[in-house]
Amino acid sequence: MVTTALPSLYADSGLSSYLNQIKVFPVLTLDQEFMLAERYRKHNDKEAAHQLVTSHLRLVAKIALRYRGYGLPVSDLISEGNIGLMKAVKKFEPERGFRLSTYAMWWIKASVTEYVLKSWSMVKMGTMAAQKKLFFSLRKAKEKLNLINSNDIDFESAKILSEQFNLSERDIVNMNSRMSIRDQSLNAPVSKDGLGSIEIQDLLEDERPSPEAIVANQQEATIRHEMLTKALSQLSERERHIFTERRLKDDPITLEKLGEGYGISRERVRQLENRAFVKVEKSIREMGAFIS
Repeated sequence: MVTTALPSLYADSGLSSYLNQIKVFPVLTLDQEFMLAERYRKHNDKEAAHQLVTSHLRLVAKIALRYRGYGLPVSDLISEGNIGLMKAVKKFEPERGFRLSTYAMWWIKASVTEYVLKSWSMVKMGTMAAQKKLFFSLRKAKEKLNLINSNDIDFESAKILSEQFNLSERDIVNMNSRMSIRDQSLNAPVSKDGLGSIEIQDLLEDERPSPEAIVANQQEATIRHEMLTKALSQLSERERHIFTERRLKDDPITLEKLGEGYGISRERVRQLENRAFVKVEKSIREMGAFIS
């Protein structure tokens, strides 16, 4: 089967036509999505990738249109979103347990957000993560210093904020000046034309973990749990009980109480606990991880 090109949106005036074009692409079932993703990953099947992309073009349009209040061409917003979607399709691994729409949403929003940040003159403040964090947090930080109604930051306040955000005092003052030009709250809508409810904070890079990071953390937690379980199985029943009660509980039992239960001294319980810990740590290290 020959892969056809994606529908194109060359001008905002053609938005309705574009939206009608992408409606014809069917929504995939879970099984269809899994099969196509596997075909693309294992056989580099371009037609499979094309179907995965086209079936999610409506999702891109929905997300991109949320940003139309910034005065940027809708065609560009959608194009950037489509780039994010293609990246998601390329990296998508269906066996990890989530649908492509869930996974792609993060990539689409990140792509559109980056484009808006680069295009919107007020937010051209650098690409450092620390500066973006400052932009997001400066207003709240000023509130704590009772500076919320002040467009100027005094020397002492700038020094405090520079230490808090790990940036120079000049960076703090410059950022405050940019944000004070129009005295815009982070929660204020950027556009006054009623086209959307986009707020300044919606433009910031999403600092939440990506779908990949979430899944990776879940997998790591599972692996650590399995390693710990295996390590504990190598302990004697008494060592396992003492280790569990002393090291794995939110409210550990005292050495004295454990000693009373086993009819041994407090110091002996401590020795057994330490010995069990050494065994567990050694076992897990041999399996390639550490307990911290």
